[in-house]
Amino acid sequence: MSNLVKIDEYYDDFSKIIEMIEARRNNAYRKVNEELIALYWDVGSFVSEQIESNKWGNKVVDNLAMFIKDKYPTLKGFSRPGIYRMKQFYETYRDDEIVSPLVRQLSWTNNLLILSGTKTREEREFYVKMAIKNNYSKAELDRQLSSAYYERYMLSNGKALPSTTKTIDEDDYPNTKLLDLYSLEFLDLPNEYSEVDLRKAIINNLKNFILEIGKSFTFVGEEYRVQVGNEDFFIDLLFYNRDLSCLVAFELKVGKFKPEYVSKMDFYLEALDRQEKKNNENPSVGIILCADKDEKVVEYAMSRTMSPTMVAEYKLKLIDKKLLENKLKEISIMVEGTKK
Repeated sequence: MSNLVKIDEYYDDFSKIIEMIEARRNNAYRKVNEELIALYWDVGSFVSEQIESNKWGNKVVDNLAMFIKDKYPTLKGFSRPGIYRMKQFYETYRDDEIVSPLVRQLSWTNNLLILSGTKTREEREFYVKMAIKNNYSKAELDRQLSSAYYERYMLSNGKALPSTTKTIDEDDYPNTKLLDLYSLEFLDLPNEYSEVDLRKAIINNLKNFILEIGKSFTFVGEEYRVQVGNEDFFIDLLFYNRDLSCLVAFELKVGKFKPEYVSKMDFYLEALDRQEKKNNENPSVGIILCADKDEKVVEYAMSRTMSPTMVAEYKLKLIDKKLLENKLKEISIMVEGTKK
């Protein structure tokens, strides 16, 4: 018992030592990873230069792979395909002054995912910066790529929300944006489901839901009670967003958007701002999450309100990435046309 008392007495001091150990271990891992990526970069650079100068043919790379295997039998990653991936890695980023210094902050696995899962320089930059900012695991990054997060982000108008103008400088790109279209394929709901079913499924898959809406969200509560007068009202889901410094209320709808949803959300946001918002926080934001919406109806419903509310749509199956790519391409062409 006396030993336990001593440990308790010095718990804070001991915890600081643990923090030092963990910080140094993380730094060591980052240094090892940086050196590994630097090695792959250098190998890719050398091989690329030899091939471009016609000093090497394809067979030379085969011989190189066998030579390395003979010298280092346990060394992984230097097969013929692996060496060509290093070459591709170098050639992809060698002229990109923005992204090339950043790739060393990602694991080789995540770098390969981005290389194979993207088509444009802009898309690669987006995912590299996003993966660094959110410290994505392989599974998390793979999910964002497969759910066409880049296309949905670029097609969203979430920046129109007043609270999103608070920060966020270009160094923090991809910055905070609330999307117009969310992919909730991980909920695995049946064809027929209720709003209660939807809410419970989100709670049961909260980690994936936060990955989808953004890692800066912190869950506050479900069916969050606000009392106005002598009546109780319940917000489906309430979050706090650290980047936006505000509460974010979600109203869940299994059908199509209806204009009357806006006034209900306005009521909730007023209650949150009067009763829950702290002085140093921004006004609360509302997201009406519907299974479907008519953009024209949304435009009319929101045209006369200053409410920091947006109407978003969700899909329960992975969205066709090709369709979003084509839509984004069409918009890009239109924007370029207006500049001329």
